[in-house]
Amino acid sequence: MAVEEEGLRVFQSVKIKIGEAKNIPPYPGPNKMRDCYCTVNLDQEEVFRTKIVEKSLCPFYGEDFYCEIPRSFRHLSFYIFDRDVFRRDSSIGKVAVKKEDLQKYHGKDTWFQLQPVSADSEVQGKVHLELRLSEVITDSGVISHKLATRVLECQGLPIVNGQCDPYAAVSLLGPSRSEAKKTKVKRKTNNPQFEEVFYFEVTRPLSYTKRQFDVEEEDVDKLALRVDLWNASNLKFGDEFLGGVRVPLRVLGQAGVHDAWYFLQPRENGGKSVKVDELGSLRLNIVYTEDHVFPSEHYTPLRDLLLHSANVEPVSASTAHTLGEVCREKQEAAIPLVRLFLHYGKIVPFISAIAHAEINRTQDPNTIFRGNSLTSKCIDETMKLAGMHYLQVTLKPIIDEICTEHKPCEIDPVKLKESENLETNRENLRHYVDRIFNVITTSGVRCPTVMCDIFFSLRESAATRFQVDQDVRYTAVSSFIFLRFFAPAILSPNLFHLRPHHPDPATSRTLTLISKTIQTLGSLAKSKSANFKESYMAAFYDYFNEQKYADAVKNFLDLISTSGKWDQKSIETPIMLKEGFMIKRAQGRNRFGMKNFKKRWFRLTNHEFTYHRTKGEGALCSIPIENILAVERLEEESFKMKNMFQVIQPERALYIQANNCVEARDWIDILTKVSQCNRKRLSTYHPSAYLNGHWLCCKLSADTAPGCTPCTGYIKLLTSAQLHIPVLCFRSLSFHARFVFFSGLPANIQLDVDGDRETERIYSLFSTYMTKLIKMQEACGSKSVYDGPEQEEYSTFVIDDPQETYKTLKQIISAVQTLEQQHTKYKRDKFKKTKIGSQEHPIGDKSFQCYIRQQSESSTYSI
Repeated sequence: MAVEEEGLRVFQSVKIKIGEAKNIPPYPGPNKMRDCYCTVNLDQEEVFRTKIVEKSLCPFYGEDFYCEIPRSFRHLSFYIFDRDVFRRDSSIGKVAVKKEDLQKYHGKDTWFQLQPVSADSEVQGKVHLELRLSEVITDSGVISHKLATRVLECQGLPIVNGQCDPYAAVSLLGPSRSEAKKTKVKRKTNNPQFEEVFYFEVTRPLSYTKRQFDVEEEDVDKLALRVDLWNASNLKFGDEFLGGVRVPLRVLGQAGVHDAWYFLQPRENGGKSVKVDELGSLRLNIVYTEDHVFPSEHYTPLRDLLLHSANVEPVSASTAHTLGEVCREKQEAAIPLVRLFLHYGKIVPFISAIAHAEINRTQDPNTIFRGNSLTSKCIDETMKLAGMHYLQVTLKPIIDEICTEHKPCEIDPVKLKESENLETNRENLRHYVDRIFNVITTSGVRCPTVMCDIFFSLRESAATRFQVDQDVRYTAVSSFIFLRFFAPAILSPNLFHLRPHHPDPATSRTLTLISKTIQTLGSLAKSKSANFKESYMAAFYDYFNEQKYADAVKNFLDLISTSGKWDQKSIETPIMLKEGFMIKRAQGRNRFGMKNFKKRWFRLTNHEFTYHRTKGEGALCSIPIENILAVERLEEESFKMKNMFQVIQPERALYIQANNCVEARDWIDILTKVSQCNRKRLSTYHPSAYLNGHWLCCKLSADTAPGCTPCTGYIKLLTSAQLHIPVLCFRSLSFHARFVFFSGLPANIQLDVDGDRETERIYSLFSTYMTKLIKMQEACGSKSVYDGPEQEEYSTFVIDDPQETYKTLKQIISAVQTLEQQHTKYKRDKFKKTKIGSQEHPIGDKSFQCYIRQQSESSTYSI
């Protein structure tokens, strides 16, 4: 979900690797060990939690987390907690990285010292203040001044222990001043509207005769206004501090008026005095990305160059291949390229072209696709996107069983525990390997069409290039489906969404042994025992030295490398898109039923949206996808609850509260996109609830009244003309078939790709590596005029046709420079229009001040 900014869409995302913590302070008891977990927070809002690592002061997490960030934030924070069975979990320490500092740690493994957690330092939100100083002449003729302080509102206050009942305390600070005044408490809201005014008398020296107020000559410049926000608590520990601001009265100036938004700040000297190294440290790798995406027409020149890549002869002279040549890592180029080509249904011809070129450059069939080439990385990324559901239905049940049963499978005599039996362990491992091998080799009919088409192309190219080698048509495919798809998913199931967290060490070892065996079984190597360095693995593999295993692999590879269109069965099979616990409000299906809030397990497939009392139970309610007319956010004031959204149906709306802002955004996005093809989608909706006989937003009394606000979240779909199929044919497709028609992808693939955003990211990469583009141009010129040995500085580039490559490079540079000019103009215009102290850029927003400093230095606007 993007934020609209003057014609641009702004996307924020973060990818985090949570490595390990070390030197956590011991528990003050005889055991001394702790059961620790780590949370990821946007300011004070938790958006992710790792597994609990028990009995360790140096817990290893090894977990990855990615999310789109749906709102503004000031800090990305990480908290280490110690689980307590009988009381609330206690916080050990935290790492808080300011938004403006994220770029310093971009993509680097970094050890951060844990800092103490103090209620006085845990702040977020902003406050709107208006100060006015007026001159008053008393009956005795003495001139005095009154300071009128108006506390208008706050936004984004933290929720403390599940509730927020805020009030503001206002005081004037100065010599011999201690007066303080309070607003009324606003219940159940973290966006309170106060609209209260407080007056403070500012006295003058007797010698004061000037009519004009002059801050410089009076003691007023020593005064400051302090506004603190508190959460009114019923607990015995008193009210909780939410944040405060200190405004020196000198800001009033000659006019005597000041109106501004302020970011709330921590209380001075709020934290406890703790030595930096006493709390331990945490290893993190953070990649924060911010994309500013223009309207689609701005990307037409670059997008056309990219999408034409498969038709360029030779393909090494194409725009997409050039991106892979100039990027430092092929993976950088592969991710946006694959997503772009998937979005426009051109992934198969593109991968076929670059794979064919790579195979023709390969001299030995045994080394085919062994390097980290652009082809390998693009196929990896395509399998990861297109094959996610395929992995779920194939491997998830058996992986869940392995992680739950905890059967001993160690077959290395050196690592064997005293209580374990080697033969029993071998039998356990052989049982798991057999079952996984069988589910893989019998899953060919479920392999996504787009993957089958790619494998068919690889097989044909390899067989044509190496006609003497009869096995190359198998090894070309197995090197991807086994080595780069199934084996990594077995080894690290959490990275492929097969498990929520990294497995425990014993289970991880079992999965490693299974992955090694499956990888070797799929390789069809002539001497498989020689593939293992460890003698115990070679001995274990003797169990599988039977022809039936090789035959099963070949039959499977034959099936998945046969080109063919999707069939109706694959379309009608429900595909699980998302599931999890949320809180829902009763829909009022029973006339006299209670409309209360209950926690339920929600499940979304490409067929229906259901909720259940708990996971695994039957559905309490089922909403067919075609009955979803709109999915929109619900204003917080409706029920005084955050992160709420509504699923609008023909008869009623289902109100749901997600656990955090990231989860709410994910659910809204996937529900909106999966229902996008519905013919009866609404164009307007009610942003607030229908309560007490009327809509809170427009005050209309009829519950069937049409919406008062335009619907958001529409995505651009390819038309039948863009798909090159007859309109009547396209319209005749069933609801579910329309999703699969795009490149033969499962329903959840086409949904998450924004073509303009991917093109913007590709522009950003070209801009970052502009010096390499110019050097590549020089290499083309050198090759054109010099026919001798290749110069060393140009040897890293693959240039088969210097003239055609030079022509492409010239077009790329022209398109990139045009986009760069548009970004520069946007930044310049935004800088001119920005007002410090506005709601968008409150005073204290260091990230915006950082932007002001950098805007003249940076040539791109993608971090």
